[in-house]
Amino acid sequence: SMCEHHLLPFRGRAHVAYLPGEEVVGLGALPRVIDILSSRPQVQERLGEQVADTVASALDARGVLVVLDAVHECVTMRGGRQLDASTVTIAARGVYTDPVARAELVALIGARA
Repeated sequence: SMCEHHLLPFRGRAHVAYLPGEEVVGLGALPRVIDILSSRPQVQERLGEQVADTVASALDARGVLVVLDAVHECVTMRGGRQLDASTVTIAARGVYTDPVARAELVALIGARA
């Protein structure tokens, strides 16, 4: 996506986990959701929240966890120019708002959070 403050890109990795309710989706649908939502300028935190809300509502999921780990060019190219800096954000819905359930998933994906 692109930082709405500096109009510079940020890119990285998205981890999406969901605990299905009645609906199960093909794995190709999740990257499409991210592609659509990341096509407009915004902040990383909002992108994660939008992905979590979309998956939770579209699938009536019992739980959703979205972990975004991204490098922002507004950090690497401006100011302190911290080339190795990345930002990790987490958005949780449903059962994954419980810290124990969330920690288990975060450990599985190896995210720094």
